[in-house]
Amino acid sequence: MKYNEQTRRYFETAARAGVLSGPSVYRGAAGNREHGTWVQFDVQTASGILKEARFLAFGCPHTIAVAAWVAEQVLGQPVIRRLPDSVQAISLQFAVPVEKLGRLLIIEDAWLAALDSAITEA
Repeated sequence: MKYNEQTRRYFETAARAGVLSGPSVYRGAAGNREHGTWVQFDVQTASGILKEARFLAFGCPHTIAVAAWVAEQVLGQPVIRRLPDSVQAISLQFAVPVEKLGRLLIIEDAWLAALDSAITEA
């Protein structure tokens, strides 16, 4: 499969891959490794702001690239229950084929689960 420049860059670096622990850290996950896609986000908040975000992902390069991008884009943003952009806009930005759009929904579910944990505890 041919990947666009943004997908290749975020997949190859996956700069925000990892886990967080400590105070004000919240976790959300979605998907299933047995079905080919699983994503987890850890977020750390302070005063309603996303101070840190990390991800773990099992899936195709698009899945890993988009999860890395989400974890990067949210830093310093308010804790609001949404992705940094719409699933449609992200799919265009990363040239995600239509048959992989369900993977973006798994990323969204994992992200929202992490934020729901943060919002519930706040």
